[in-house]
Amino acid sequence: MASRTRYLREKYLRRLPTAFCPGCGNGQILRAFVEAVDELGIDKNKIVAVSGIGCSAWISSPYLRVDTLHTTHGRAIAFATGVALSRPDLKVVVFTGDGDGAGIGGNHLIHAARRGVNMLVILVNNGIYAMTGGQSAPTTPRGVKTKTHPTGFPERPFDVASLVLAAGADYVARWTTAHLVQLKNSIKEALEITGFRFIEVISQCPTHFGRIIGVTDPWRMIMRFKELADKGEITVGVFKR
Repeated sequence: MASRTRYLREKYLRRLPTAFCPGCGNGQILRAFVEAVDELGIDKNKIVAVSGIGCSAWISSPYLRVDTLHTTHGRAIAFATGVALSRPDLKVVVFTGDGDGAGIGGNHLIHAARRGVNMLVILVNNGIYAMTGGQSAPTTPRGVKTKTHPTGFPERPFDVASLVLAAGADYVARWTTAHLVQLKNSIKEALEITGFRFIEVISQCPTHFGRIIGVTDPWRMIMRFKELADKGEITVGVFKR
């Protein structure tokens, strides 16, 4: 395992350690992605990774050893659309968060899905605006107390995978950080097809969301995802191919 980790690090990462908080799920997602790329044997020079602003934007920039665009808040998919249209020979991958991709950039998300723009969007959903201090996001569960809603979030959260599915995406899946093998295989599957492909990853944020709900142990949060998925309270799987 150590030699495998060293191999992946030296081949696909620019530098370590990352700036992610201890226990953040972004490191797990980064590993799942590089394992998928390596197992498929994809040339790194044929990948362009695009991200906006937020914790998940750091998955690709500055860590992935591929061409990257680190863009403005909510505009990652807009920039990625330009790359996809001008260079159809490249594999365009967007790393975004629930706030960046479904909140501020939500309009770009649904229209890229509707148009069938040729890209893979990996959206990390931790249920909160984490990098900016713990404000409510469009995915925050109703009733959760946040910096912007100290008495409890009163709104209905987005079911982002269902939203993108309804908008017409070609491939839609949802996994959690408790389903890393399934996530890796889903990324592999999505990288080998064309059209608008979307993978939502429910991920832990011990620093902000965990503190709010009183669970700061990342392992407990991951195991909670598994329990909720087993009960059907979080629906996981591939919803459209």
